[in-house]
Amino acid sequence: MTFNDIIKKTVIENMQNNSLSMTNASVTIGICILFALYIYGIYYLANKKSFYSKQLGITLAVLPVITAGIIMAMQSNLIVSLGMVGALSIVRFRTAVKEPKDMVFLFWSISIGIILGAMNYELALIISIAVTILIFLLELLPGGRPSVLLVVNMDEQGDETVLLSAVKTFVKNPIIKSRNRTMRGTDYIIECKTAKQKELLDAASSVEHVLTTSLIAHDGEAVY
Repeated sequence: MTFNDIIKKTVIENMQNNSLSMTNASVTIGICILFALYIYGIYYLANKKSFYSKQLGITLAVLPVITAGIIMAMQSNLIVSLGMVGALSIVRFRTAVKEPKDMVFLFWSISIGIILGAMNYELALIISIAVTILIFLLELLPGGRPSVLLVVNMDEQGDETVLLSAVKTFVKNPIIKSRNRTMRGTDYIIECKTAKQKELLDAASSVEHVLTTSLIAHDGEAVY
């Protein structure tokens, strides 16, 4: 018997021993549905006060079931496993994830499907509890004061130094993010961190040669 024959025999025996019964599959899918509903509930609770997407919630609930089914099929049949590898290698996902925290839920959902597909229920439970604790615990930690963008339109006689002096009355370190010269004058976008937004707006508006002022909240991903 050659080395290749030994490898083929070993692979075939392993695949035969890993034959999936309908009972085990039904139990795994049932447990997977419970975990999927749990992930959906945690996603709803963690995002109901900010940006909540029902479509993403449904996706998170369905992903573990699909992933678990793929893993069980790959374990039980060598031909299916090779076919899955080929099929999944040509799949391209082009939908952009808008919120970074959504990536956590997506990886959580897929990981739980993989773990349950391998029938490691205890590990799936431990990971789900740990992720839940981290999500809500880190949410309670205080964050820094969010920045706002002060947009100022000045005419041709406007003085940038005078404008910055007025802004520094309420902002410690204002940062000019953009200067745009127009026929009417100059437009400024200044990043500011302050709790006195109304006072800042009034101070900037009172500067001589300022035409318009506005404050815009942003999340650090603004494009200038």
